[in-house]
Amino acid sequence: MSPSDFLAPFTQAFGQLQQALFEAVVQPLLFSIGLGRHLEVAFDGTGWLLVGLLQLAVMVGVFAALERWRPAEPAAGTPDERRAIRTDVVYTLIHKLGLVRIGLFFSLDPLFDLAFGKLRLVGFDGWQLDRLWPGVTDIALVSFLIYLLVFDFVDYLLHRGQHRYAWWWKLHALHHSQRRMTLWTDNRNHLIDDVLRAAAMVTVAQLIGVGPGQFVAIVAVTQLLESLSHANVRLSFGRWGERLLVSPRFHRLHHGIGVGHESAGPGSLGGHNFAVLFPLWDHLFGTARTEGDIEPTGIRDQLPGGAGDQPGLARRPDGGRDYGEGFWQQQWLGLLRLAGRA
Repeated sequence: MSPSDFLAPFTQAFGQLQQALFEAVVQPLLFSIGLGRHLEVAFDGTGWLLVGLLQLAVMVGVFAALERWRPAEPAAGTPDERRAIRTDVVYTLIHKLGLVRIGLFFSLDPLFDLAFGKLRLVGFDGWQLDRLWPGVTDIALVSFLIYLLVFDFVDYLLHRGQHRYAWWWKLHALHHSQRRMTLWTDNRNHLIDDVLRAAAMVTVAQLIGVGPGQFVAIVAVTQLLESLSHANVRLSFGRWGERLLVSPRFHRLHHGIGVGHESAGPGSLGGHNFAVLFPLWDHLFGTARTEGDIEPTGIRDQLPGGAGDQPGLARRPDGGRDYGEGFWQQQWLGLLRLAGRA
């Protein structure tokens, strides 16, 4: 059986589920609210919705069981900790149910369609990576792995940028502000940070010729493994396994206070273990850290008195920097940090 034949039953089953969900729920809803002219776009959106629902099923059915089986740290006990995790659940639902995709459709998608439409008019249609080696790279599984590797490298570079540039860290710090990492933590991001990453990924997809179905599959696999890497589970893939795939242990080191977001002492941007899927990049560029046990997660300036005497910072009663509690407060404080006012 060829790789393409192996994947065919899965793609066929997904297509049938997408069609059923569209006809049973999405299409009637669109007609009822007078948006029947958007059926084609809505059908594509139904694919993203289905991906999100499948991810949620795996997260609740598998990852949550792993957290109960072997937690990296005790489950959240205080009301503040439980409230922080509930906020992460809100972020996750916003992403998995396609609300971010809807926002991107009305904001970024028209701009990208216009830009790449003009490029095609002048003869540039991107580089088709799956045509590099006819008979090999055009095999579905092979081309998928190539694209996955390219996107993961781009993700690594973006992640390095989030920790290197002060303005970008002011947004990305929200992601690191969770003191109780769980399977829900991955989507705790500032919306501007999400838009920047999405813009980069769409650009890369257009430049290297990723098909819509491949792009959905790449995003789905990446997001699911990211949720696992953030889970509160004491899980390592072993000496060699952790060189092949990012584990919860490897990524928890990235979130460790003074480890993941600092390189040369308090206040210096940098860190370790930036890879999203493949630790290859960290080992290749010297940013890997494999030693160390479970570290407390968060940001140094969140600790009691951690905000110091810096003027203008949002502070908690204990003197630590305030990154906000609920979704809207966290988004607002992120904007204030970006403006140098929090």
